[in-house]
Amino acid sequence: MNMKTLSMNMLALALSLSLCASASAQAPLTLDQKTCREMALESSEDIRKAENEIFKSRLDGKVATSAFLPSVDANGTGIYVTPNQGMSGMDLIMKGTYMAGITLTQPLYAGGRIVTGKKLSKIGEEAAGEKMRMTRAEVISDADNAYWTYVSVQEKMRMVEELKAQMDTLQSQVSVSAGAGMATDADLLTVKAKRSEVEYQLQKVNSGLNLCRMALCRIVGVPFDTEIVTDDVSLDILPDTSESWASPLEQPVSFETRPELKLLQAQLAVAKAQVRMTRGEYLPSLAVVGAYMNYGNIKLSSMVDAGNGTYVPYEQKLQKGMCAAMLSLSIPIFHWGEGYNKVRKAKTDVSNAVLDYQKNEKLMTLEARQAETNLRDSRALISCAKDALAQSEENLRVVSNRYSASMCPLSDYLTARFQWHQSKSNLVEAVTQYHISLTDYLRATGRL
Repeated sequence: MNMKTLSMNMLALALSLSLCASASAQAPLTLDQKTCREMALESSEDIRKAENEIFKSRLDGKVATSAFLPSVDANGTGIYVTPNQGMSGMDLIMKGTYMAGITLTQPLYAGGRIVTGKKLSKIGEEAAGEKMRMTRAEVISDADNAYWTYVSVQEKMRMVEELKAQMDTLQSQVSVSAGAGMATDADLLTVKAKRSEVEYQLQKVNSGLNLCRMALCRIVGVPFDTEIVTDDVSLDILPDTSESWASPLEQPVSFETRPELKLLQAQLAVAKAQVRMTRGEYLPSLAVVGAYMNYGNIKLSSMVDAGNGTYVPYEQKLQKGMCAAMLSLSIPIFHWGEGYNKVRKAKTDVSNAVLDYQKNEKLMTLEARQAETNLRDSRALISCAKDALAQSEENLRVVSNRYSASMCPLSDYLTARFQWHQSKSNLVEAVTQYHISLTDYLRATGRL
C-alpha cells in the first residue's frame, strides 16, 4: 500500500467518524410527559438555587448550635515606648514589651437569644424545604405547559399538512375538470385561493412549532437546535376519569398542603421569634470567662549602692504568666426607651405577617377555586368539541358524496372541509387546555 492510498483511507475514516458524530449530535430527542418533567427538574437553575438555599439553612443551624458552646479567643500586643519612663528613681524600659493571652467564654444566659436563634434556624431550614417544593411545582407546571403546547402545535402541523395534500389533490382534479369543460375557471381560482390560504397557515404553524420546540428545549436543558419527537401522544384520548383529581367536584378543594401557605406560616413564626430576640437584647446576660495571660520584656533600670558609696547599674527583667476566672454579668438598666421601641417595632412586623397570611390565604382560596373551575370547564369543552367534530364529520361525508355526484357546488364542499378542519383544531386545543388546567389544579391544591 503506497502513501497516497494510505492517506485516502485515513481521510475516508476521518470523514466517516465526523459524519457519525454529526448524526449522533443531531439525533432527535424523544419525550413524554414524565421524561419532560424529569429533565426539566434536572436542568432547572431555580432548582439548583433552591438546593443552595437548603444548604445555607443547614449551615445557619450549625452556626446557631455553636452559640451554645464555649468560644476560645487568642490575643497579643507588642509595645515600644520611648523615652524610658521614670518611676521612684528607676527607669521603666518598655522597648519590645509583649503581652499575649487566651480567653475561654461560656455563655450561661443571654436573654433567651441563643435558644431563639436555634429555633429561627430550624424554621429557616423548614422554609427552605417548602421553597424547594414550591420551586419544583413551578418547574413542573412550566414543563407541562411547554410540553402540551408543543404537542398541540405538532398535531396542528400534521393536520395542516394533510389539508394541504388534500387541497393539492383537489386543485389537480379541478384543473383537469376545467380543461375538460366540467368545471369553471372560477372554481379553479377558488381552489387556488384556498390552497394559498392553507400554505400560509402551514408556514405560520411551522414557525410556531419551531418557537415552541425552542421553548421546550430551554426547559429540558438541551441545545435549541435539538429536534424533539413526542412519544406516541394522542390528543384524542383523555386520562382515566376515575382518578381522584379527574373529578374535583367530588371532593372539597383544599390548599392546606401548598408550600406557599407553609412559607407564610414560617414567615409569621420568624416574626414572633424576632420579638423574643429583640426583647432578649435588653435582658441580663451571664457568662463564665477563663483567661491566661503572659507578658514579658519589661525592664527596670537604676543605680544601686554597692557599699562604700559606690553606685553600680542594676537592671531587672519582668516576665510572668497568670490565670484568671471570672463571672461576667451584664444588666441593661436605662437606654432612653430604645428596647421598648424596638420590641414594639418587632410586634408591628408580627402584625404585618398576620395580615400577609390572611390576605394570601384568601388569594390562594380564590386561585384553587378558579383552577377547579378551569378544569371543569376544560372537560366540558372537550365534550362540546367532540360533538362538534362528529357533526362536522357527518356534514363533510354528506357534502362529499353530493359533490362527487355533482349535486352541490364546490364552495359547499370547501366550506365543509374547512369546518371539519376547524372542529378538529378546536378539539386539539381543548384537550391541550385540559392537560394544562389539570397541572394548574394540582399545583393550586398542593398536590403537584
